[in-house]
Amino acid sequence: MPNYRRPRVSGGSYFITQVTYQRHPWLCSDIARKALREAMEKVRQKYPFYIDAFVLLPDHFHCLWTLPPDELDFSLRLRLIKTYVTKHYGQELGIDRVVSTSRQKRRESNLWQRRFWEHLIRDERDFALHCDYIHNNPVHHRLCKNPQDWQYSSIHRFIAQGIYPSDWARDTRKEKPQGIWYE
Repeated sequence: MPNYRRPRVSGGSYFITQVTYQRHPWLCSDIARKALREAMEKVRQKYPFYIDAFVLLPDHFHCLWTLPPDELDFSLRLRLIKTYVTKHYGQELGIDRVVSTSRQKRRESNLWQRRFWEHLIRDERDFALHCDYIHNNPVHHRLCKNPQDWQYSSIHRFIAQGIYPSDWARDTRKEKPQGIWYE
């Protein structure tokens, strides 16, 4: 078994991708959005982090988090979010997927893929490229024609704050950053 170590930097910014179990498309349902929002709020109360960018797709989400200056454990935060959703909303979500023997032994549910992808942001350009990737991801997956058409995205905040122009990425290809999982 590999001894993979995730990079941990106090106050670092991280690009994170979390996928649902067997890519079952449940994340955009009303109850799933409520569960995920509530879980993030609860976790942020005890373990603060800033959500710089976020997109929710049917079977995965991408986010860019920045931790407080004295914090470095993004894995704990993600684990607590996944646990909260599973514990408080797992039954209500009603996902009908068989749980493997391996997952049963680990007391894992049928909501989340066990692992997640992360990338430590290196500099301002890397940060900007990952924000662009996050916001353009619904177009990449052919869920909409323009990023602005996807409602479950922080692109609307970026436009409202003047970070992106209102016509950002319309009919143009965006540069893909390094450190993106195959998804």
